Amino acid sequence: MERKRPVGVTIIAILTIIGGILLLFGGIALVALAPIISQINVEEINNNTSNSSISLNVNGTHVTIPKNALFILGGFMGVVGGMLIAIGIASFVVAWGLLKGKAWAWIVAIIITIISIILNIISVIAGSIESIVGLIINGIIIYYLYRPSVKSYFGRIKAPTV
Repeated sequence: MERKRPVGVTIIAILTIIGGILLLFGGIALVALAPIISQINVEEINNNTSNSSISLNVNGTHVTIPKNALFILGGFMGVVGGMLIAIGIASFVVAWGLLKGKAWAWIVAIIITIISIILNIISVIAGSIESIVGLIINGIIIYYLYRPSVKSYFGRIKAPTV
């Protein structure tokens, strides 16, 4: 007997796919930019004797940065980009699991939502009031995923008798 997928699960899966697409493109962009950033050669205009750092004037403030900072930044961007690509691909797998009613996808969705709630709370504490919207959305997702009919779709409980 085929289980009927709840509409909300489809919506959550679509949002997961959209998030995966954004993560994938963002990761690809960072990976593509990393070697370009790493290869930027900063030449010092004034003939300073120090070869290990460069001094910049940013809005009247003198900032000293190591000359290899762009190389390090490029490497960091490459690593973060690779992680974003991996998370983007994982988002597609989770979306597939949600659409197919896999029990593991329900667990992963709960874990990801809890992590998002924690990050949104930290953002609100840091002063990002707009993160309250994320808190509300994640709260609705948690509530919805714990509904008996949804848990039944994922095989977490026996189907409710009507």
